[in-house]
Amino acid sequence: MFAIDTKINHIMSDETKQNNNQINIELSEEISEGTYSNLAIISHSPSEFVLDFVRLVPNVPKAKVKSRIILSPPHAKRLLKALMDNVKRYEAQFGNIEDPEQGMHMPPMNFTPTAQA
Repeated sequence: MFAIDTKINHIMSDETKQNNNQINIELSEEISEGTYSNLAIISHSPSEFVLDFVRLVPNVPKAKVKSRIILSPPHAKRLLKALMDNVKRYEAQFGNIEDPEQGMHMPPMNFTPTAQA
């Protein structure tokens, strides 16, 4: 196991921030390798956001969800703000990230994802 001692100011709840500005996060070796995804499908219900991360492989008509993350609406909004902040900092350091929708062809999706609580 890896132990990560870090500040998580952008996505922690205000209540957690007041109690402790640092949190000790354990990261197993298996999880630390990560899972590659080149497609995210986001759906929601009144009580949750569901993020499905998929890996599309060329010339393979079927793709599997590699990871699913379920968030409360307030946490989804905090995640959005944290991601926006990180993209701004990334672009300040490495330059503008090109819009992937410009000139990129996405495979047809013949389904409408829905989430139920």
